[in-house]
Amino acid sequence: MRDPEALYELEPKGVAAVAAATAAATSVQGGPETGLVLLYHFEGFMDAGEAGGQVLAHLLDQGSPVVVARFDHDRLVDYRARRPVMTFDRESWSAYEPPEILLRLVHDATGAPFLVLSGPEPDVEWEAFAAAVRRLVEELGVRLTVDFHGIPMGVPHTRPVGLTPHGNRIDLAVGYPQWFERAEVPGSAQALVEYRLAEAGHDVLGFAVHVPHYVARSAYPAAAVLILEAVQSATGLVLPGHELRDRVGEVYADIEEQLSHGDGELRTAIRGMEGQYDAVAGAETRESLLAASTELPSADELGRQFEQFLAEHERGAE
Repeated sequence: MRDPEALYELEPKGVAAVAAATAAATSVQGGPETGLVLLYHFEGFMDAGEAGGQVLAHLLDQGSPVVVARFDHDRLVDYRARRPVMTFDRESWSAYEPPEILLRLVHDATGAPFLVLSGPEPDVEWEAFAAAVRRLVEELGVRLTVDFHGIPMGVPHTRPVGLTPHGNRIDLAVGYPQWFERAEVPGSAQALVEYRLAEAGHDVLGFAVHVPHYVARSAYPAAAVLILEAVQSATGLVLPGHELRDRVGEVYADIEEQLSHGDGELRTAIRGMEGQYDAVAGAETRESLLAASTELPSADELGRQFEQFLAEHERGAE
Protein backbone atom coordinates (compact mmCIF):
# COMPACT_ATOMS: atom_id res chain seq x y z
CA MET A 1 0.00 0.00 0.00
CA ARG A 2 1.31 3.43 -0.94
CA ASP A 3 1.81 6.16 1.65
CA PRO A 4 -1.71 7.17 2.81
CA GLU A 5 -0.58 10.75 3.40
CA ALA A 6 0.01 11.09 -0.35
CA LEU A 7 -3.76 10.75 -0.81
CA TYR A 8 -4.58 14.14 0.66
CA GLU A 9 -3.27 17.68 0.90
CA LEU A 10 -3.74 19.80 3.99
CA GLU A 11 -4.92 23.40 3.75
CA PRO A 12 -2.80 25.52 6.14
CA LYS A 13 -5.64 27.93 6.94
CA GLY A 14 -7.98 25.04 7.63
CA VAL A 15 -5.48 23.26 9.88
CA ALA A 16 -4.91 26.47 11.83
CA ALA A 17 -8.67 26.92 12.20
CA VAL A 18 -9.00 23.37 13.55
CA ALA A 19 -6.18 23.96 16.05
CA ALA A 20 -7.83 27.15 17.26
CA ALA A 21 -11.25 25.49 17.49
CA THR A 22 -9.82 22.51 19.38
CA ALA A 23 -8.01 24.75 21.84
CA ALA A 24 -11.15 26.80 22.43
CA ALA A 25 -13.28 23.68 22.92
CA THR A 26 -10.72 22.21 25.32
CA SER A 27 -10.65 25.34 27.46
CA VAL A 28 -14.44 25.30 27.70
CA GLN A 29 -14.97 21.56 28.22
CA GLY A 30 -11.92 20.63 30.25
CA GLY A 31 -11.40 17.04 31.35
CA PRO A 32 -10.59 14.09 29.10
CA GLU A 33 -13.56 14.46 26.71
CA THR A 34 -11.87 16.94 24.38
CA GLY A 35 -11.26 17.03 20.66
CA LEU A 36 -13.60 17.53 17.75
CA VAL A 37 -16.26 15.22 16.38
CA LEU A 38 -15.95 14.07 12.75
CA LEU A 39 -19.15 13.35 10.80
CA TYR A 40 -18.85 11.68 7.41
CA HIS A 41 -20.96 10.42 4.54
CA PHE A 42 -20.02 9.53 0.94
CA GLU A 43 -22.18 9.73 -2.18
CA GLY A 44 -22.64 6.76 -4.46
CA PHE A 45 -23.27 3.88 -2.07
CA MET A 46 -26.54 2.95 -0.39
CA ASP A 47 -28.51 5.91 0.91
CA ALA A 48 -32.20 5.05 0.88
CA GLY A 49 -34.45 8.07 1.06
CA GLU A 50 -31.41 10.28 0.46
CA ALA A 51 -31.22 10.29 4.25
CA GLY A 52 -27.47 10.79 4.55
CA GLY A 53 -27.38 13.20 1.63
CA GLN A 54 -30.03 15.43 3.19
CA VAL A 55 -28.21 15.47 6.52
CA LEU A 56 -24.94 16.29 4.76
CA ALA A 57 -26.52 19.20 2.88
CA HIS A 58 -27.86 20.53 6.17
CA LEU A 59 -24.49 20.22 7.92
CA LEU A 60 -22.62 22.05 5.16
CA ASP A 61 -25.20 24.82 5.24
CA GLN A 62 -24.10 25.73 8.76
CA GLY A 63 -22.17 28.99 8.35
CA SER A 64 -19.13 29.02 6.06
CA PRO A 65 -17.29 25.67 6.00
CA VAL A 66 -13.48 25.89 5.94
CA VAL A 67 -11.58 23.30 3.90
CA VAL A 68 -9.04 21.44 6.05
CA ALA A 69 -7.91 18.72 3.62
CA ARG A 70 -8.45 17.79 -0.02
CA PHE A 71 -8.23 14.20 -1.18
CA ASP A 72 -6.68 13.29 -4.54
CA HIS A 73 -9.82 12.58 -6.57
CA ASP A 74 -7.70 11.70 -9.62
CA ARG A 75 -6.50 8.61 -7.73
CA LEU A 76 -9.73 7.73 -5.96
CA VAL A 77 -12.57 8.37 -8.42
CA ASP A 78 -13.37 6.45 -11.61
CA TYR A 79 -14.51 9.25 -13.92
CA ARG A 80 -16.01 6.86 -16.45
CA ALA A 81 -18.27 5.38 -13.79
CA ARG A 82 -19.36 8.80 -12.51
CA ARG A 83 -18.60 11.37 -15.16
CA PRO A 84 -18.00 14.93 -13.89
CA VAL A 85 -20.18 17.72 -15.26
CA MET A 86 -18.72 20.01 -17.91
CA THR A 87 -20.47 23.05 -19.38
CA PHE A 88 -20.38 23.86 -23.09
CA ASP A 89 -21.18 27.50 -23.86
CA ARG A 90 -21.76 28.37 -27.53
CA GLU A 91 -18.40 27.35 -28.97
CA SER A 92 -16.18 26.31 -26.09
CA TRP A 93 -16.03 24.53 -22.74
CA SER A 94 -16.63 27.13 -20.04
CA ALA A 95 -16.73 25.17 -16.79
CA TYR A 96 -15.71 21.90 -15.17
CA GLU A 97 -16.91 20.49 -11.84
CA PRO A 98 -14.34 18.05 -10.46
CA PRO A 99 -15.49 15.40 -7.96
CA GLU A 100 -14.15 16.70 -4.64
CA ILE A 101 -13.58 14.69 -1.47
CA LEU A 102 -13.13 17.29 1.25
CA LEU A 103 -12.63 17.48 4.99
CA ARG A 104 -14.17 20.70 6.27
CA LEU A 105 -14.51 22.53 9.57
CA VAL A 106 -18.10 23.50 10.33
CA HIS A 107 -19.94 25.04 13.31
CA ASP A 108 -23.29 24.06 14.77
CA ALA A 109 -26.16 26.38 15.74
CA THR A 110 -24.34 27.44 18.93
CA GLY A 111 -20.98 27.98 17.25
CA ALA A 112 -19.46 24.70 18.44
CA PRO A 113 -16.92 23.36 15.89
CA PHE A 114 -16.94 19.93 14.26
CA LEU A 115 -15.53 18.29 11.12
CA VAL A 116 -17.36 16.96 8.06
CA LEU A 117 -15.81 14.57 5.52
CA SER A 118 -17.80 14.17 2.31
CA GLY A 119 -17.67 13.62 -1.44
CA PRO A 120 -18.09 10.70 -3.83
CA GLU A 121 -17.28 7.28 -2.41
CA PRO A 122 -13.78 6.28 -3.56
CA ASP A 123 -13.87 3.68 -6.33
CA VAL A 124 -10.37 2.35 -5.62
CA GLU A 125 -7.68 2.22 -2.92
CA TRP A 126 -10.14 1.75 -0.09
CA GLU A 127 -7.46 0.55 2.33
CA ALA A 128 -5.22 3.52 1.57
CA PHE A 129 -8.18 5.86 1.91
CA ALA A 130 -9.17 4.36 5.28
CA ALA A 131 -5.57 4.68 6.44
CA ALA A 132 -5.50 8.30 5.28
CA VAL A 133 -8.66 9.10 7.25
CA ARG A 134 -7.09 7.45 10.28
CA ARG A 135 -3.99 9.67 9.90
CA LEU A 136 -6.20 12.76 9.81
CA VAL A 137 -8.21 11.59 12.83
CA GLU A 138 -5.00 11.16 14.80
CA GLU A 139 -3.29 14.30 13.53
CA LEU A 140 -6.31 16.52 14.21
CA GLY A 141 -7.17 14.94 17.55
CA VAL A 142 -10.66 13.74 16.62
CA ARG A 143 -12.41 12.20 19.64
CA LEU A 144 -15.33 10.52 17.87
CA THR A 145 -16.25 9.73 14.25
CA VAL A 146 -19.88 9.29 13.21
CA ASP A 147 -21.18 8.09 9.84
CA PHE A 148 -24.77 7.74 8.64
CA HIS A 149 -26.93 6.60 5.73
CA GLY A 150 -30.38 5.23 4.89
CA ILE A 151 -31.21 1.57 4.24
CA PRO A 152 -34.38 0.21 2.55
CA MET A 153 -36.59 -1.81 4.89
CA GLY A 154 -39.99 -3.46 4.84
CA VAL A 155 -41.53 -0.85 7.14
CA PRO A 156 -44.55 1.43 6.59
CA HIS A 157 -44.31 5.21 6.33
CA THR A 158 -47.28 5.47 8.69
CA ARG A 159 -45.17 4.40 11.69
CA PRO A 160 -42.15 6.03 13.42
CA VAL A 161 -38.83 5.68 11.62
CA GLY A 162 -36.43 3.08 13.04
CA LEU A 163 -32.68 3.28 13.48
CA THR A 164 -29.81 0.83 13.86
CA PRO A 165 -26.70 2.19 15.62
CA HIS A 166 -23.36 0.44 15.14
CA GLY A 167 -19.71 0.82 16.11
CA ASN A 168 -17.80 0.57 19.38
CA ARG A 169 -19.61 3.51 21.04
CA ILE A 170 -23.24 2.45 20.75
CA ASP A 171 -23.44 3.34 24.44
CA LEU A 172 -23.90 6.87 23.08
CA ALA A 173 -27.06 5.75 21.26
CA VAL A 174 -29.18 3.88 23.79
CA GLY A 175 -32.81 2.90 23.32
CA TYR A 176 -32.55 1.25 19.91
CA PRO A 177 -33.26 -2.52 20.07
CA GLN A 178 -30.97 -4.86 18.15
CA TRP A 179 -32.15 -5.71 14.63
CA PHE A 180 -30.27 -8.93 13.91
CA GLU A 181 -27.31 -10.97 15.07
CA ARG A 182 -25.26 -11.28 11.88
CA ALA A 183 -25.59 -10.43 8.17
CA GLU A 184 -23.37 -10.26 5.11
CA VAL A 185 -24.13 -7.19 2.98
CA PRO A 186 -22.29 -5.34 0.18
CA GLY A 187 -19.30 -3.45 1.56
CA SER A 188 -18.52 0.24 1.24
CA ALA A 189 -15.62 2.62 1.77
CA GLN A 190 -17.69 4.28 4.48
CA ALA A 191 -18.07 1.03 6.40
CA LEU A 192 -14.39 0.16 5.92
CA VAL A 193 -13.32 3.50 7.40
CA GLU A 194 -15.42 2.77 10.48
CA TYR A 195 -14.05 -0.77 10.70
CA ARG A 196 -10.39 0.28 10.42
CA LEU A 197 -10.77 3.16 12.86
CA ALA A 198 -12.35 0.88 15.44
CA GLU A 199 -9.64 -1.70 14.79
CA ALA A 200 -7.06 0.99 15.59
CA GLY A 201 -8.76 1.82 18.88
CA HIS A 202 -10.61 4.98 17.88
CA ASP A 203 -14.17 5.72 19.02
CA VAL A 204 -16.64 5.20 16.19
CA LEU A 205 -20.40 5.34 15.84
CA GLY A 206 -22.68 4.84 12.86
CA PHE A 207 -26.39 5.23 12.18
CA ALA A 208 -28.39 3.24 9.62
CA VAL A 209 -31.87 4.70 9.42
CA HIS A 210 -34.73 2.52 8.14
CA VAL A 211 -36.56 3.89 5.10
CA PRO A 212 -39.73 2.29 3.66
CA HIS A 213 -38.50 0.38 0.63
CA TYR A 214 -41.26 1.77 -1.61
CA VAL A 215 -39.96 5.34 -1.17
CA ALA A 216 -36.27 4.44 -0.93
CA ARG A 217 -35.35 6.21 -4.17
CA SER A 218 -37.00 9.50 -3.20
CA ALA A 219 -36.04 12.07 -0.57
CA TYR A 220 -37.51 11.00 2.78
CA PRO A 221 -36.87 13.84 5.26
CA ALA A 222 -38.25 11.95 8.26
CA ALA A 223 -35.20 9.66 8.04
CA ALA A 224 -32.82 12.63 7.88
CA VAL A 225 -34.47 14.22 10.91
CA LEU A 226 -33.99 11.04 12.94
CA ILE A 227 -30.29 10.94 12.02
CA LEU A 228 -29.88 14.55 13.13
CA GLU A 229 -31.58 13.77 16.44
CA ALA A 230 -29.37 10.72 16.97
CA VAL A 231 -26.20 12.68 16.14
CA GLN A 232 -27.22 15.49 18.48
CA SER A 233 -27.90 13.07 21.33
CA ALA A 234 -24.61 11.22 20.84
CA THR A 235 -22.31 14.21 20.31
CA GLY A 236 -23.91 17.19 22.02
CA LEU A 237 -23.88 19.19 18.78
CA VAL A 238 -26.92 21.38 18.11
CA LEU A 239 -28.28 20.65 14.63
CA PRO A 240 -31.93 21.81 14.52
CA GLY A 241 -32.79 20.98 10.88
CA HIS A 242 -35.94 23.10 10.83
CA GLU A 243 -36.24 22.96 7.03
CA LEU A 244 -36.08 19.16 7.08
CA ARG A 245 -38.73 18.97 9.78
CA ASP A 246 -40.99 21.28 7.79
CA ARG A 247 -40.79 18.91 4.81
CA VAL A 248 -41.76 15.77 6.74
CA GLY A 249 -45.48 16.53 6.62
CA GLU A 250 -45.31 17.61 2.98
CA VAL A 251 -43.68 14.36 1.89
CA TYR A 252 -46.10 12.29 3.94
CA ALA A 253 -49.05 14.08 2.29
CA ASP A 254 -47.49 13.53 -1.13
CA ILE A 255 -47.12 9.79 -0.45
CA GLU A 256 -50.74 9.56 0.63
CA GLU A 257 -51.81 11.46 -2.49
CA GLN A 258 -49.95 9.05 -4.74
CA LEU A 259 -51.33 6.05 -2.90
CA SER A 260 -54.89 7.36 -3.32
CA HIS A 261 -54.43 7.27 -7.09
CA GLY A 262 -52.75 3.85 -7.15
CA ASP A 263 -54.23 0.47 -7.95
CA GLY A 264 -54.50 -0.53 -4.32
CA GLU A 265 -51.80 -3.21 -4.39
CA LEU A 266 -49.22 -1.09 -2.57
CA ARG A 267 -51.83 0.16 -0.10
CA THR A 268 -52.66 -3.44 0.74
CA ALA A 269 -48.98 -4.23 1.21
CA ILE A 270 -48.58 -1.22 3.51
CA ARG A 271 -51.52 -2.35 5.62
CA GLY A 272 -49.82 -5.70 5.97
CA MET A 273 -46.60 -4.01 7.13
CA GLU A 274 -48.61 -1.90 9.58
CA GLY A 275 -50.15 -5.02 11.06
CA GLN A 276 -46.75 -6.65 11.38
CA TYR A 277 -45.29 -3.51 12.93
CA ASP A 278 -48.08 -3.22 15.49
CA ALA A 279 -47.92 -6.91 16.34
CA VAL A 280 -44.20 -6.70 17.00
CA ALA A 281 -43.90 -3.29 18.65
CA GLY A 282 -47.20 -3.19 20.47
CA ALA A 283 -49.73 -0.40 20.49
CA GLU A 284 -48.03 1.48 23.34
CA THR A 285 -44.37 1.03 22.34
CA ARG A 286 -44.32 1.80 18.62
CA GLU A 287 -40.68 2.80 18.42
CA SER A 288 -39.17 0.24 16.11
CA LEU A 289 -39.57 -3.01 14.23
CA LEU A 290 -36.36 -4.24 15.79
CA ALA A 291 -37.92 -6.41 18.47
CA ALA A 292 -37.36 -10.12 17.98
CA SER A 293 -39.83 -11.80 15.62
CA THR A 294 -39.58 -14.84 13.41
CA GLU A 295 -41.71 -13.12 10.77
CA LEU A 296 -39.29 -10.24 10.21
CA PRO A 297 -36.80 -10.39 7.31
CA SER A 298 -33.80 -12.64 7.90
CA ALA A 299 -30.21 -11.44 7.54
CA ASP A 300 -30.01 -13.09 4.10
CA GLU A 301 -33.24 -11.40 3.00
CA LEU A 302 -31.94 -8.07 4.25
CA GLY A 303 -28.74 -8.56 2.25
CA ARG A 304 -30.77 -9.27 -0.88
CA GLN A 305 -32.81 -6.09 -0.30
CA PHE A 306 -29.58 -4.10 -0.08
CA GLU A 307 -28.26 -5.61 -3.31
CA GLN A 308 -31.54 -4.98 -5.14
CA PHE A 309 -31.59 -1.36 -4.01
CA LEU A 310 -27.99 -0.86 -5.15
CA ALA A 311 -28.73 -2.44 -8.54
CA GLU A 312 -31.75 -0.18 -9.05
CA HIS A 313 -29.71 2.83 -7.95
CA GLU A 314 -26.97 2.04 -10.48
CA ARG A 315 -29.51 1.56 -13.29
CA GLY A 316 -31.12 4.88 -12.41
CA ALA A 317 -27.72 6.63 -12.53
CA GLU A 318 -27.04 5.22 -15.97
